[in-house]
Amino acid sequence: MDTNIITYLACICFIFIFGRIFIVPLKKILKLVFNSILGGIAIFIINLVGGAFGFHIGLNFITSILVGILGLPGAVVLILIKLILG
Repeated sequence: MDTNIITYLACICFIFIFGRIFIVPLKKILKLVFNSILGGIAIFIINLVGGAFGFHIGLNFITSILVGILGLPGAVVLILIKLILG
């Protein structure tokens, strides 16, 4: 009877450790995906406003992730790169 309780406790501890190992990177990946979607929306809004002035930033995977990782400064960086490179 004691070995069953010890086995159950060991399995529960293993499940918690196993979950910790895989949940933390999953949270970071989901945060990156969420921020990338927000970055894509930010670029879309920049293109809507900039369309009146002939300003356009390409909406693709790289620009969306850049704005997703860096946030608003990433959008500013893309605008500056577009203005510098023409």
